[in-house]
Amino acid sequence: MTSTPQTGEGVREALGLPIFKEHHKPSPGEIAIGVIIGRTSEFFDFFVYAIASVLVFPKLFFPFVDALTGTLYSFAIFALAFIARPVGSLVFMAVDRAYGRGTKLTIALFMLGGSTASIAFLPSYADAGTTSIWLLALLRLGQGFALGGTWDGLASLLALNAPENRRGWYAMIPQLGAPFGLIVASMLFAYMIASLPAADFLDWGWRYPFFVAFAINVVALFARLRIVVTSEFEHLFNSRDLQPVSVLGTIRSEWRTIVIGAFAPLASFALFHMVSVFPLSWVFLFTREAPTSFLLIEAMAAAFGVVAVIASGRLADKYGRRRLLGACAVGIAVFSGFAPQLLDAGTAGEIVFMVIGFILLGLAFGQSSGVVASGFASEHRYTGSALTSDLSWLFGAGFAPLAALLLSVNFGLIASGAYLLSGALGTLLALWSNSELASRN
Repeated sequence: MTSTPQTGEGVREALGLPIFKEHHKPSPGEIAIGVIIGRTSEFFDFFVYAIASVLVFPKLFFPFVDALTGTLYSFAIFALAFIARPVGSLVFMAVDRAYGRGTKLTIALFMLGGSTASIAFLPSYADAGTTSIWLLALLRLGQGFALGGTWDGLASLLALNAPENRRGWYAMIPQLGAPFGLIVASMLFAYMIASLPAADFLDWGWRYPFFVAFAINVVALFARLRIVVTSEFEHLFNSRDLQPVSVLGTIRSEWRTIVIGAFAPLASFALFHMVSVFPLSWVFLFTREAPTSFLLIEAMAAAFGVVAVIASGRLADKYGRRRLLGACAVGIAVFSGFAPQLLDAGTAGEIVFMVIGFILLGLAFGQSSGVVASGFASEHRYTGSALTSDLSWLFGAGFAPLAALLLSVNFGLIASGAYLLSGALGTLLALWSNSELASRN
């Protein structure tokens, strides 16, 4: 027996929220609020795990190897979420079609928050042996699988309802969640490290950010549900053809758009981990700088990233998104050739690396979501955008910390730029190949 998707009014009634009988056109500002809240919560989860992958997990789960090898093992488990994410999208799209967007989002966010909070209860290797490692890998897979279901279509809705001359401005809004999430996660870990003796931090202090991540997820869930399940937004989703369809059918019809869309933001997605996760690992392993100091540098640089993301909206509207993304890809390619060595140049070099990196990241990442939605046929836009986002993160970012650390250890810091350069070339190739994108401003 096939279940009927619950209407927006039905979900609102179940939540005890008022029901509106008349449709009004929701403003881009309303959509933007939901997008920023949702993306910040997701990226906060992401960075809490990423920071712990460097500062905590090698000691707790891989004490039987040296610190470098333990970090490489930790980064290998880190990548599992990006592999599981497309699988989660496949499953949750079926849930969306059968039971509705609100049900899908509720299940996904509780699963994401539950997986994240459960990490805080994991025993160490000293207490449970290899079982602790398998549990960590399982929960990381759970995080990635759940992320595949957090796609709510609000970013696409925002882009499609933006004024014609401000598409770039509204396309950058979802991307603000990344630097916001990093700032909060970095500051929280810096506070915990500075406030506790090292033994207490490794014993129980590191667990608190994971509890906070769960709490933020619950708040974000209700904030997003108040938007996506309303009758007004349900009407808008329907009018814009932002409804889930068969994943396999979407791939058959839109494979070329999916491939180009997945490669177009590779430069920014590769740079994403090159200025957030990888530098922390290098500084922690190969310099004498305290992790607290670098976490504060990271938070400060992320603030520059916020400004750059906002600036990307103005620049895209003035000069065109394709031109901006192409210029950023060239800038990232140049950055890859000299900047990594700055991580061995003391605090001043680290600050220069991080600030320049986050400015480039903000300009490029700020428009990466805008590449996706408008390239699909209307009936495939919702599902195609989710698939493209998953594949972009997998190819561009999933293995970046592992690859960069391996290359740097074996061939020097300059070699880590090779991974970044490959992402820049992928972006330039995708922009050149997409004649439809090339014709848009």
